[in-house]
Amino acid sequence: MRGQLLSGVHQAIGNTPMVHLSRLTAGFEGTIYAKLEYLNPGFSKKDRIALQIIEEAERDGSLRPGQTVVELTSGNTGTGLAIVCAVKGYPFIAVMSRGNSYERARMMMALGAEVVVVDQAPGSAPGQVSGESLALVEAEARRITIESEAFRADQFERPGNTHAHEFHTAAEMWEQTNGEIDVFVDFAGSGGTFAGCAKAFKQYKPSIRCYLVEPDQAPYLAGGAMLNPNHRIQGGGYSMQLPLLDRELITDYLTVTDADAIASARELAKKEGIFAGFSSGANIAAALQLLQERERGARIALTINDSGLKYLSTDLFE
Repeated sequence: MRGQLLSGVHQAIGNTPMVHLSRLTAGFEGTIYAKLEYLNPGFSKKDRIALQIIEEAERDGSLRPGQTVVELTSGNTGTGLAIVCAVKGYPFIAVMSRGNSYERARMMMALGAEVVVVDQAPGSAPGQVSGESLALVEAEARRITIESEAFRADQFERPGNTHAHEFHTAAEMWEQTNGEIDVFVDFAGSGGTFAGCAKAFKQYKPSIRCYLVEPDQAPYLAGGAMLNPNHRIQGGGYSMQLPLLDRELITDYLTVTDADAIASARELAKKEGIFAGFSSGANIAAALQLLQERERGARIALTINDSGLKYLSTDLFE
């Protein structure tokens, strides 16, 4: 869209840059290509799914003109929906856990959203969202949707989540790298990025290896033992089934520690000038792990999911 006058900021979503992380990988055999999704208008990759879900609902008639939109969110999908709903004229209610960083709630409110903050489950650590806490948010989102006769964006169920990445993110990554991708890694949030990108990449190159990343203390999808649901990697690892996830696309499962995700996010900022959040650090940590072990010499693609600005109230960059 560069060089064009846009009718709304929603048209600026997507077509983000791809960067070769040559400084971070100095001394490694192999390459990491990073898609800078934090340069979307809402500072995260979730802008893409917000636009795709709303526009698919507009086309199939499940979203009426002026109808209220409701969604459970850790903040990023909510920010994307707040932007899209603002320019398209839909009231938006975001429902989030008190365990998520509060600057995201403030950003959604600034964008015109109503934000409902749900208390964490008993025994939860401040600033960490467990599956139990997320279940409380889900219950509140369902209640509000019924009472308001609203449209539920439902990022965990609606195929628009997957389509956004299958039709757009992956296609952009493939073109930007001239198809020189051997491996794709992704931290498990809603599962949409992994499912959409992996599906498209497998069509482009059947031999591509696709790794799903989880917190080492909560390897739920890999069938591992749940050691600590209160991990620190915000935006995923919720220890719940992901309906959009096609397990046949998964080459293998990887785990990263909180410490490695945080250290990688800090190194990404210091060495590459890319200021990103916890899950982006998890992606980088997993990619570096692969380059040191089974994928030496490989060309690895991943997404930088959101901006570090959304975590300044946490200890991510202390």
